[in-house]
Amino acid sequence: MNRKIILTTIMLAPLLFFLGGCKRYLDVAPDNIGTIDYAFRMRKEAEKYLFTCYNNLPQLGTISSDPAFIGGDEFATIYPPGIYFDPALYRIARGEQNKISPFANYWDGGNGGRSYFQALRECNIFLENVDKVPDLTDFEKKRWVAEVKFLKAYYHFYLFQLYGPIPLIKVNLPVSASIEEVRIKRQPVDSVVNYISDLIDESLFYLPDEISNKSSELGRITKPIALAVKARLLVVAASPLYNGNPDYANFKNKDGAPLFNAAVSQEKWVRAAAACKAAIDAAHAAGNKLYTFIPSFGETVTDSTKTVLSITGALTDKWNTETVWGLSNAYVSYIQAACQARVTSGDPSVVENPPSTNESIRSDLAASLNMAEMFYSNNGVPIEEDKQYDYANRFTKLRTAKSQEGFYLKRGYETAQLHFDREPRFYADLGFDGSIWYGLGLYDDSKTWFVEAKHGQRAAQLGAGLYSVTGYWPKKLVNYRNDFGSNSAGYSTRNYPWPAIRLAELYLLYAEALNEANGPGAAYEWIDKVRARAGLKGVQESWSSYAKNASKPSTKEGLREIIQRETLIELVFEGKRFWDLRRWKTAPVYLNTPIKGWDLAQEDAVNYYRVKQLFAPTFTPKDYLWPLSEYALVVNPNLVQNPGW
Repeated sequence: MNRKIILTTIMLAPLLFFLGGCKRYLDVAPDNIGTIDYAFRMRKEAEKYLFTCYNNLPQLGTISSDPAFIGGDEFATIYPPGIYFDPALYRIARGEQNKISPFANYWDGGNGGRSYFQALRECNIFLENVDKVPDLTDFEKKRWVAEVKFLKAYYHFYLFQLYGPIPLIKVNLPVSASIEEVRIKRQPVDSVVNYISDLIDESLFYLPDEISNKSSELGRITKPIALAVKARLLVVAASPLYNGNPDYANFKNKDGAPLFNAAVSQEKWVRAAAACKAAIDAAHAAGNKLYTFIPSFGETVTDSTKTVLSITGALTDKWNTETVWGLSNAYVSYIQAACQARVTSGDPSVVENPPSTNESIRSDLAASLNMAEMFYSNNGVPIEEDKQYDYANRFTKLRTAKSQEGFYLKRGYETAQLHFDREPRFYADLGFDGSIWYGLGLYDDSKTWFVEAKHGQRAAQLGAGLYSVTGYWPKKLVNYRNDFGSNSAGYSTRNYPWPAIRLAELYLLYAEALNEANGPGAAYEWIDKVRARAGLKGVQESWSSYAKNASKPSTKEGLREIIQRETLIELVFEGKRFWDLRRWKTAPVYLNTPIKGWDLAQEDAVNYYRVKQLFAPTFTPKDYLWPLSEYALVVNPNLVQNPGW
């Protein structure tokens, strides 16, 4: 193996993790000293290489590099892109993915992606050389090795979600390797899954149960994190896209070896359920629990607002009890300004900073009307299934909010039927014309901000691109303690680490796996825990009392549909829907549905509440798996392209 490594490879990446990319650091090492031996000569240098491995973690929840965040049907923004940002990955939702220069290319690197085969190479370099470090204690070495083994497993998993069957980079090849050895092949799905699972298992013993040094180590891998990723992996592997998918029966390597198992395996769901339970037990033992909002001194909230803030705080309250894995490399800052509506108090005694013309509030990342329809009624069932909900007139009927709706809607404000009689997560996660927006310097339920979004009002279009193109804002992603500041120029955000995995997700994964493995029964308990935090009754009680099909939860097929809807609601805007629709093989149902919003050019409610189509997204069977670039296929002729590309 060539011992020389470009200096930027071994030094620049960990440097960015610690110092934000200060160029002076590159002058520390003498010329020609950037070798692997130098990187592992002492603990200090080896730790920097450890964080090189960490530095490759994806920046989830970002417009520029997370395809699952903006590449689906949850969000909408101005298109063609405006002057404020270029959401290149938004083109995925519009059917513009390609094999010439793929968006979010995590195979070769580029277009918002980075080469995860390079990331795997760096992990292998660490594992091959960490024994050389003379001043590293045995316990610390074993912990570092466990962390890097997990990271190696996770990078394989991320590639697996994008590309399906992938090559396994178990060790780095020496420079003496033959051309044919270098031209590695894709491995069958079951082999990929088992290798990732085994690698996670190898890491478990020396990973800490929880982080003890929270001032410096939050975000580093723990046993609950590793078990949670394993649970997610095995649920994905048991799902229809990968478990006996007949669409891939003829997907084979060039030597004829099949890459997908043609037979559905029920045992995969049993295995997934066991992994979910192990992850939940470990999380509970480490102190994780569903988040409940506790007001700070000076904050006055009703029970309704407390429920709303318990829902959003599970995401935005930094390092809260529900966060199983928070990404310290992905702090949410800019996105909050993009999701923030320009609100008003309607009170002349309140200084409304920043003024409506200030651009510090971007307000340009919209939620689709499709998402607004997804949430339940206040009876805890889908609005199209609720016997009491006026579903047929959800768009055309206008109502005026009364006192009993005053903690969700502005009293006396006229808005659409769609905005009335909905579950608390609807009001927690969405901002819209007439909605209450608690916080932002006003912390009393009797005096709160609200949204006025019709043409000419405060939240309406500002300039060429600073507005919601649908009339909805993903309020869920905005910390309620953000502040307009003490002057008209400011909007300051309370940033938080992106939660890669929350405890609520583990509960829902476990409910899904239990239902698929054994049918309804034990699954109710876990979905009902999530519903209770959201202010809803249990599944059986809600359906038996309010749904047109009262017996739906009693069958595996019916409960499957309920669990999937619950998952889409609970994890909305968190980058999970993109993957879940694919693994369930339901993506064509949702991702070919036109993206809609309100008629933003209208000043009066009657005309504003007319549904407008923004664009028709495109999803075809080939979009289940990412294309390999044509370049990758030329460089390695042993690779086969994903079906349809």
